[in-house]
Amino acid sequence: MTSDSGARERAFNRSLLGNALALLALAALAVALARWQADAWHWIAPGRGRWWMAAALVAAYAGFVAAVAVSRRRSARREALPAIHADRRGDWLVAFASQTGFAEQLARRSWQALRDAGLSADLAVLGTLDAAQLAHYRRALFVVSTTGEGDAPDSAAAFVRKAMGAATPLPLPQLGYGVLALGDREYAEYCAFGHRLDHWLRHAGAQPLFDLVEVDNGEAGALRHWQHHLGLLAGRTDLPDWSAPAYAPWRLRERRISNPGSAGAAAFHLALVPADGSALQWQAGDIAEIGPRNPADEVAQWLAANDFDGAARVRRDEAELALADLLQRSRLPAAADARGMSAQALADALAPLPHREYSIASVPADGALRLLVRQMRRDDGRPGLGSGWLTEYADDGATIDLRIRSNPSFHAPADARPLILIGNGTGLAGLRALLRERIDAGRHRNWLLFGERNAACDLHYRDELDAWLAGGRIERADYAFSRDGAQRVYVQDRLRERIAQVRDWVDAGASVYVCGSLEGMAPAVDAVLREALGDEALEAMAADGRYRRDVY
Repeated sequence: MTSDSGARERAFNRSLLGNALALLALAALAVALARWQADAWHWIAPGRGRWWMAAALVAAYAGFVAAVAVSRRRSARREALPAIHADRRGDWLVAFASQTGFAEQLARRSWQALRDAGLSADLAVLGTLDAAQLAHYRRALFVVSTTGEGDAPDSAAAFVRKAMGAATPLPLPQLGYGVLALGDREYAEYCAFGHRLDHWLRHAGAQPLFDLVEVDNGEAGALRHWQHHLGLLAGRTDLPDWSAPAYAPWRLRERRISNPGSAGAAAFHLALVPADGSALQWQAGDIAEIGPRNPADEVAQWLAANDFDGAARVRRDEAELALADLLQRSRLPAAADARGMSAQALADALAPLPHREYSIASVPADGALRLLVRQMRRDDGRPGLGSGWLTEYADDGATIDLRIRSNPSFHAPADARPLILIGNGTGLAGLRALLRERIDAGRHRNWLLFGERNAACDLHYRDELDAWLAGGRIERADYAFSRDGAQRVYVQDRLRERIAQVRDWVDAGASVYVCGSLEGMAPAVDAVLREALGDEALEAMAADGRYRRDVY
């Protein structure tokens, strides 16, 4: 088994080309020999013409071999890894373990994205590193595939033996890391090496910057999720998507503020339906990828300032549309970059706006795809790219570009086991969908722990949660409102107060799902769960799918 599926296809294509060239050479040789054999054999003096033919064939073959050698040398020079100097290490490390090249390609893209964001980053084959070298970095990203029966790629063998096989792992408490694990769900040991690496890093004391990202056979949505994290880490919200989502048009049917009077930023309930009236299809835990748009007045100002006609028709991706419509979906270029261009040349040069991800708060039975979106602000005070479009700039009834990304790592358990759901802020959206799906299935052993600022205005879905609790469809609910008392209390504090009950639920087979803020809440909740259950038990739960997180 190998999980580098994209590279495997490219390697196959190169092999096919090489085989075709070799077959052509053999065919030419066969034709020549056939003509030679048409007459009687001349062992002693074959003739000047035949000597010239033989010499030409030898020269052609020698030229072919030389061309292949030169091409490979050029490729090797082009693909050579930049040297890592002990006295000039970068702040970031991107390490990869690849069997056929796909993991390396993704690692190079990740490394380049960090460099384009102005960060100092090193790129290395995992097998050339050891734990002592990792100790020199504060941030590291690992892109690794799985081969064989859950084995590490050959290029990682030395690291597995020297670092991961050490009796006493070198502590790495200073290291923040992320893992992109490539695999194929058709095999039993799915993403096994990525999980082994993640497990080893945690035991060495390293801190995950986000949860491990699994990629099933090169699935584009999972790669966009990795790139989403990459952009957040790099401080770049405008990183172009490596593969653009195939959006469908949806209609904004409803929008209202969920927390009027809150001390925090406004959060909005939104409801969307397919514009073509098609059926609603997704599972609780899935993600909505939104294609944001620039405000219409901002596009109009850009057009006027750069002397372009927004009504000019241009072609993009085999479709014809107005230049102003394309600019709404694209990064607005600097004036100097657009000077002197025709409308079509500008259209060809535009980069699409990157997608934004939101947890879906509903199930199809609700009749709409519901989101809970916090309005974020940029450094200059303008609303954020995605949240601004959804909560302010899009009119009622507006068309929203949307794609649903399956998120099986956060789907609800398939049985009636108890479920502990923990979250804060707009993370309640994903937990609400899980609760609704469980309740519809008649599974009522649900425990919700949720944290926000003020009880009076920040308990989203209050009426629904109260009704579920009163009707026994949620067994218990514990809330933490940090701004309501003299001392700030957070959801992790409520969890710690109830450690005994957490142990009882887990002993009864409960799964634990966490949704919400990656900074603050998620690591604090993880620390309390480790305190309650122990590192080994919690990691075993994660391996069995009983501890799952959707954090951002």
